[in-house]
Amino acid sequence: MAEELSGDALIDAFFAENPDMADGMPLQKAELRSGFLTLVGRPNAGKSTLLNAIMGKKIAITSSTAQTTRHRFRGIYNRPDAQLIIVDTPGVHKPHDALGEELNESAMKGMEDVDVVAFLLDASMPFGRGDEWVLKQVAASDAQKVLVVSKTDKVDADALAAQIDAARGTADWDAICPLSSVTGEGVQEFIDEVCDLLPPGPRWFPEDMETDQPLEVMIAEFIREKILYHTHDEVPHAVGVVCEEFEYDRKKKLYRIYALIYVEHESQKGIIIGKGGRGISRIGTEAREDLEQLLGKRVYLDLRVKVRKNWRRDLNQIRRFGYGEGN
Repeated sequence: MAEELSGDALIDAFFAENPDMADGMPLQKAELRSGFLTLVGRPNAGKSTLLNAIMGKKIAITSSTAQTTRHRFRGIYNRPDAQLIIVDTPGVHKPHDALGEELNESAMKGMEDVDVVAFLLDASMPFGRGDEWVLKQVAASDAQKVLVVSKTDKVDADALAAQIDAARGTADWDAICPLSSVTGEGVQEFIDEVCDLLPPGPRWFPEDMETDQPLEVMIAEFIREKILYHTHDEVPHAVGVVCEEFEYDRKKKLYRIYALIYVEHESQKGIIIGKGGRGISRIGTEAREDLEQLLGKRVYLDLRVKVRKNWRRDLNQIRRFGYGEGN
């Protein structure tokens, strides 16, 4: 006859045989939370770098050049209990042309109809009037609000505390998160804070989807990033890139990509092409390496440079490139 159990032993035996029960009730799966998070801030505050850190891979281009981000770029972060759609916006700045105005409008629209707005404040830069202006827009939002003090790896504890104090009273913050996207310190804590602020909801995108950005747009942006790294002064701002053709050669197992680089003046074209074509060759080689990582296949990349005078003042051309609200 089997040994009879009683008391704690009986309870332990029951739950050993019924692991989906606790306290006499079936254990429920954690409620799924989902929603949209917008990253806003001044140029070079670290928005795209934070997006990449959250995703654990490069999906958005980065550089020290203002106006690097020209699209409202969306990354899709999944974990068992949440789906977070992250909207990376252009840096808010004083516009000097139609492109700048369009990018500012895109950044402001990025705060509409989202669940959480995160304002990024660069810990290594003085708190200024530009930050104050953006913060007024953030404060007016109906979304939950998170203050992110970025680039903490560049400052000491006193400077970090000063930045937090400068922005603390500018809005009704639901969370304050200092972090460094470069070292990773504070990034997971930021994700946890935001996911806690999301409402219950479904997965809006498939779990294996990392961005809703078309591949042609990502290809054009990866090429533009290399131009930003290797040119200077006015050239980066005057560059637009379009992926004209994108096809997969099954026999050779490679992608063939044909892209056009637009500039505003012949002198800028010469800078990009470089002496003996060395400039465009270097840009193409580095872009191809990144694109092969992105696509997981070998890439043949054909780059050509064209002049389209004053395209940044032409709203139709700006939207042809997919920048700002044209995206």
